[in-house]
Amino acid sequence: MPLIALGLNHLTAPVSLREQVAFDDAAAGAALLELTREPGVEEAMILSTCNRTELYVGVTSGAEHIPQDWLSRHHHLTPGKLDEFLYRHDEHHAVRHMFRVATGLDSMVLGEPQILGQVKDAYQQARGAQTLRAPLDRLLQCTFAVAKRVRTDTRIGAHTVSVAFTAVRLAEQVFADLKQACVLLIGAGDTIELAARHLADKQVHRLIVANRTLENAQELAGRYGGYAIALTDLPQHLADADIMISSTASRQPVVTRSMVEQAISTRRRKPMFMVDIAVPRDIEASVGELPDVYLYGIDDLRQVIDDNRRSRAAAASEAEAIIDLQVDRYMAWRRALSVRNPALDMRQHAEIYRDEVLGKARAMLANGKSADEALAFLARTLTSKLLHHPSARLREAAMNGDLDLLQAAERLYGIDENL
Repeated sequence: MPLIALGLNHLTAPVSLREQVAFDDAAAGAALLELTREPGVEEAMILSTCNRTELYVGVTSGAEHIPQDWLSRHHHLTPGKLDEFLYRHDEHHAVRHMFRVATGLDSMVLGEPQILGQVKDAYQQARGAQTLRAPLDRLLQCTFAVAKRVRTDTRIGAHTVSVAFTAVRLAEQVFADLKQACVLLIGAGDTIELAARHLADKQVHRLIVANRTLENAQELAGRYGGYAIALTDLPQHLADADIMISSTASRQPVVTRSMVEQAISTRRRKPMFMVDIAVPRDIEASVGELPDVYLYGIDDLRQVIDDNRRSRAAAASEAEAIIDLQVDRYMAWRRALSVRNPALDMRQHAEIYRDEVLGKARAMLANGKSADEALAFLARTLTSKLLHHPSARLREAAMNGDLDLLQAAERLYGIDENL
């Protein structure tokens, strides 16, 4: 069953296209079921983040084109629109790609830790939808082990610079003293919480957290000394914000041009700095055309992040070596799936012999034989039956000088270890 990793990311596609093929949490389960109903698709997992959308799919031979066709149809895209932006990895290349993604080697922020949590979430979604079979499930277990080892054995995660930290760092370049700034955070997920933590460390003057679910906003704001509002109250508070960072799972923009125009007017043209980390985007793209507004999207953070990437090159090389070794081990396990396992046949034959001899021993007890006689018969007969065929083959090997078989038998039965 061929394994395929198919997708696009921040390196291959602009955000305007990435947001068209993104999957939100609510839709992922249904999408997985739809995908696995496609002819030839045996198992599947979908990974969708602000920087990538990827399908990990096990297919039957001849169905390798199905995932790409399905992705375009599912998102109602013109046939061929994705072709120049997609990458596809097969078999061991797909395994290596998953390992690199989970360890942060394929991230915009080299070594960033958030992606591993997102891979784990995608795994749980696929398990909940029951779209995983043994090969892909085993791959995910190996992936988590590899990621843990890379974190433990290399410095890839040292001085991590997350997307949230980069957004705050960029804001600090615009506003030299964040202690005088009012910051509005939109969303309440991990990225926004990381931003809130960094901002609290900078001792911002005022922190406002807006979210569709007010209780979540209150919980997050309470941890960092902020003030919570409902997303519906955003227009009334937007003018207060010197800095705004947004990362929600909304399929539609939550900040419109008209809202920002009104806020700028109320602020009497005092500049606003905005960072939109979401995919699909939270802020209408035309907001960036407004005077006195400095709008940065997820792709605009790349230059700041590249400086951090260069400092981690040595650790990344160590991580790649770990990944190469683990790819080989996983692929060896996959190859073993397609090879008939004689151990299963041996166990089946042994169980047949056992049941047959056990039945005769019980009959002896029922006919008045002693327990010692029945046990002796059971042990003697079962040993004879289990060793009859191997003993005959080994006698032939000894007569024919087949040293390979004789040595293999010693290894199989552990005879060489007992000498």
